[in-house]
Amino acid sequence: MPIFVSNDSVPSMDTAVQLAKASSGIQWTIATDDQEAVVVEVGGGVRTYAAGGVEVVDGYSEAELCPSAAGQILAPWPNRIRDGRYAFGGPHQLTLTEPDRNNAIHGLVCWTRWRQVDRAPDRIVVEHDLVPQPGYPWPLRLRTAWSVGAGGLRADHEVTNLGVEACPFGLASHPYLIVPDVAVDDLTLSVPAGSRLLSDSRGLPIGAAKVAGGEYDFRAGRKIGACRLDVAFGDVEQDEDGRSAATIVGPDGGGVCVWADASFGWWQVYTGDTLPPTRNRRSVALEPMTCPPDAFRSGRDLVVLNPGDVWRGSWGIRRVLG
Repeated sequence: MPIFVSNDSVPSMDTAVQLAKASSGIQWTIATDDQEAVVVEVGGGVRTYAAGGVEVVDGYSEAELCPSAAGQILAPWPNRIRDGRYAFGGPHQLTLTEPDRNNAIHGLVCWTRWRQVDRAPDRIVVEHDLVPQPGYPWPLRLRTAWSVGAGGLRADHEVTNLGVEACPFGLASHPYLIVPDVAVDDLTLSVPAGSRLLSDSRGLPIGAAKVAGGEYDFRAGRKIGACRLDVAFGDVEQDEDGRSAATIVGPDGGGVCVWADASFGWWQVYTGDTLPPTRNRRSVALEPMTCPPDAFRSGRDLVVLNPGDVWRGSWGIRRVLG
């Protein structure tokens, strides 16, 4: 059962013991009549989301350590940085959080505690202050408003540079989406992107290629089949409102859509082929990203936050009815 703790109170010993059993910390449920999502303290991301009684997000249990970045917010960079090393006003060395590939992966806030700053039945705002540290010596305040409503689940991000120097920045989110009782091979994937990055064995970009007419051309939507995807897609086509959207649907036309505003110019699509057996190829991660992998080194689409600058971006998930 979800556990709720007020920001203004000190948990009792019994509550503290219960919280210790929840690897993701405090659980905040937001809901409307037909939708429900659970946002977690550790990482500030979404653990579960269901619409119309149907599970949309392939989440994890309250007692489980978040697996494979499921539902996490990835900041101040998404994806990987080669050797954890980059230059920005001087050289910087990050901790190698993907040691088998010698990379720094998925930022610095996945395993930090976020605090509640506002709450309503259908909405919660969580916040985290990232302190200066080796490898990333700039202070940021990250705030995310999670809400559910007629348009589905929505995340509104706001990030402020609290320091006195400019800093590099990027953000993504990592939801795994599921269509119940439909295998990944039988899903039809749509990604509105004209190119993809070519990657080496470490998951790092080594080039780019157009997708037109090839096996990675999902612009018109086609079945995933046996295709193994862990691909960053670029040259994203946006509508007149600046939005783009990636979708997975089953044979009956029902499925899931993830949309993102103009702040997110990249999509990472991952079919989970390298995950443990219990999650292997069970769902599809559709990840809106502000920049591609290794952007701290390449500078491609990297956001530079000057002192006092505020970056904002929004994305969301909605169920598609067949």
